[in-house]
Amino acid sequence: MSELDSELDELRLSLREIYPEHSEQEINSVWSQLLQILDPFCVPRDTNELEIESIWDSSSVVLITYPDSIYRKDESTLKTLTEFVKNRLSGLSSVIHVLPFLPSTSDGGFAVSNHEKIEEAFGNWNDLKDLSSNHKIMADLVLNHVSSSHSWVHQFIKSEEPGSSFIVSPSETHIWEKVIRPRNSSLFTNINTDQGFKNVWTTFGPDQIDVEWRNPYIFLEFLKLLVRYVNNGAEWIRLDAIAFIWKEPHTTCLHLDPVHLIVKLLNKCLKIINPKAVLITETNVPEKENLSYLIDGNEANLAYNFTLPPLLLEAIYTGKTDLLNNWLSNWNKLPNDTSLLNFTSSHDGIGLRALEGIMDDHRVHNLLVESEKRGGLVSHRRLSNGEDQPYELNISWWSAMSHNGSDITLFQFERFLLSQVFTLSLKGVPAFYLPSILASPNDLDSFRKTGQRRDLNREKFEASKLLDVLKNFNSPASKNISYLTHIVKVRSRLKAFHPEASMKCISTSIDNCVVIQRGLDEESIYVFCNMSNKCINISPSHELGLNGISSNKRLLDNITGSHFDIDTFKLNPYQVVWFSLTD
Repeated sequence: MSELDSELDELRLSLREIYPEHSEQEINSVWSQLLQILDPFCVPRDTNELEIESIWDSSSVVLITYPDSIYRKDESTLKTLTEFVKNRLSGLSSVIHVLPFLPSTSDGGFAVSNHEKIEEAFGNWNDLKDLSSNHKIMADLVLNHVSSSHSWVHQFIKSEEPGSSFIVSPSETHIWEKVIRPRNSSLFTNINTDQGFKNVWTTFGPDQIDVEWRNPYIFLEFLKLLVRYVNNGAEWIRLDAIAFIWKEPHTTCLHLDPVHLIVKLLNKCLKIINPKAVLITETNVPEKENLSYLIDGNEANLAYNFTLPPLLLEAIYTGKTDLLNNWLSNWNKLPNDTSLLNFTSSHDGIGLRALEGIMDDHRVHNLLVESEKRGGLVSHRRLSNGEDQPYELNISWWSAMSHNGSDITLFQFERFLLSQVFTLSLKGVPAFYLPSILASPNDLDSFRKTGQRRDLNREKFEASKLLDVLKNFNSPASKNISYLTHIVKVRSRLKAFHPEASMKCISTSIDNCVVIQRGLDEESIYVFCNMSNKCINISPSHELGLNGISSNKRLLDNITGSHFDIDTFKLNPYQVVWFSLTD
């Protein structure tokens, strides 16, 4: 049996495992349609073709942006984005995560109303292809739900297929008492159908109606969309809110076994379509649950590192590095071709669930208070006992880096750069959020208009005004882009920063400091991070255990090109250095 035949045979076995209650006839029907969808990609591959290049390296960095984050009158926003990235951000965007670009009715594009086309204001499929000519594109598969305006919902209301079988509408509501919620809105929304009022499942709110993954034909619908994405330039695929898709009575309805099996099946299909593709899971949950999509080695390639943003933010606010160092010291070992997507800010808020079991309630409370002092808000989720619990911080990362005092800009730039360079230093693939690197403060105007807390961190930029800002080399946005472009260029030539290169947290006697080693032997890079607003005197030979090393050795900071004595040097407030040993 050839490699391809073996892969195809596994697809049918996977379907049978996911849907054991369905008849053999139905599984055969689904499998037959699945093969038809994949047929254009089912070409024999010889052994040499199977040896594909690494899916990432030390130059890999993701830029997260909405398709209309930068806009110009009378021009499709994807064209505007393509031009802007080419001229201003080419060094920070080897991969571009274009947030939902399909037609949508709410939630920043995540209430998808049509799977066939791109939102007209954003452009068309050719515009996405043009952007992909110089960048890898990450696109969202919003698997859990569709907009209340989607054709499947209209069909459900009229009792027409396929929509009638594609919407989650339990006849009983009392058997879902264990469901873990990400929101404090109602789990069910009552809608009027031609057969009377029915409850539909709405995990994320009344305009986002959950689809029925217990129906195997749903898999085929999203596989068609996956193919459409890949055919139009998307090589990295993000599974939005994947943990919630399978509903089972009397369970948490979170990370159930069929979910993992579906991710494995999606991975198998994706690698047939494009062997170089990357599958990413997005699950704002405690860390162990988040990593469950990686540890098997046959599910996702990447998972969002939700623990990093709140843990790093707390360290910057307090100068305490105990929790950060402890977390780094217990970094999980992952299979080959899997890693974490490291980010500080994204289109969503700063998730708090990943702190469970890591940070005590008192410190979490203080973190919320410090964020609120800088204009941040807190979103909640509802527990099974009816109580609301903080779920995420809503604040722009630039505002989060501000000083809580009369001069809000005090150390703001230094703190921001610390946070980004620290993220670039970690094992994994780093990601930047466009409004963050453009020094976007809390967008109060948008929040006042919509009342949506997340809109505090979703500013849109008119292209000509933004270019004027960037012409001022002293503007925060211009300085951020210039500095980070330099850092990424340096990082790209250092093998120690490969996403899967080894990482070791080095215990030190220095307060307010994090020290890690990336890579091994001659390629090692030693990262020193000052998390405080005070200067720190460092003795590298002592902290790194280099006593007795040749007196001819010196330390080279790869960021600045400066040499330092191996015995002692001074680390400025919020400074990060990348040391290598040189003669």
